[in-house]
Amino acid sequence: MRVWASFVKPRRRLRISLLIIAAAYIVPLVAARLAYRRFLYPAPQGELSVPDGTTLLELRASDGVAVHALELGASDRSGKARTIVLFHGNGERMEWGADLGERLRARGLNVVLAEYRGYGRSVGTEPTEEGLYRDAEAVLDALNGQGVKADQIVLWGTSLGTGVAAEMARRGRAAALVLSSPYTSIRAVGSHHAPIFPMRFVLPDAFDTLSRAPLIHVPTLIIHGDKDEVIPYEMGQTLAKTIPGARLITVSGGHHNDLMAVDGEHLIASVVAFAKQSPGGRGDSRE
Repeated sequence: MRVWASFVKPRRRLRISLLIIAAAYIVPLVAARLAYRRFLYPAPQGELSVPDGTTLLELRASDGVAVHALELGASDRSGKARTIVLFHGNGERMEWGADLGERLRARGLNVVLAEYRGYGRSVGTEPTEEGLYRDAEAVLDALNGQGVKADQIVLWGTSLGTGVAAEMARRGRAAALVLSSPYTSIRAVGSHHAPIFPMRFVLPDAFDTLSRAPLIHVPTLIIHGDKDEVIPYEMGQTLAKTIPGARLITVSGGHHNDLMAVDGEHLIASVVAFAKQSPGGRGDSRE
């Protein structure tokens, strides 16, 4: 009996230890799954401010959700100017892109700053991958209604917005594509930072740009900092090799949120030249 008792106790301790280990893994796993939207879509709070020189577009997505965008007209009123539609990152709001929009507008481009559900005036509506695609479609449909066709549009996505821009390009909604700090997929980024978790469970919203990359058949410019601590630079390199004909601009020493601070003038000049020289553009790269 003593021998049996001494055998049972270690087995019980082992069972308890395994239960503790399982709980230590499962509890944060479930918590991550329940809270993933808070981390994927950390929309800044505050009232929408409409910067001077912009026009607020109030639209509806196909599922009835309110969609907003800010429009900046070009200094070139010939009707030939390209329109750049900007899709911002996950911790930003559309009006924060007004300065960049003005710098592009001053170089002869129309600019539209697109917003997502759950952000700005659309707070209270839960963001989802499919929802963001619907919002982007609503903005592009509104431009089409103004006579701005796909062959006049350049999509520019940053960080989270790269997945939205890439999907719209795959759907044939633009003549050219710019991806700044892009990911191969949101799940791949999650796995990079938390490799012990199964990202198919944690992140229902995949934003799988890599799987769509071979289906993007418009000129594509990729911008990525080689010191990006959020989305690995290697992901930008991979997309540059996978999207047919894509070109990569490497920002030496650039991190995730400082590309414009590190090399803004060169990047803006490169995007403007790219937008104007892409097929269907004016062919005029002067600034």
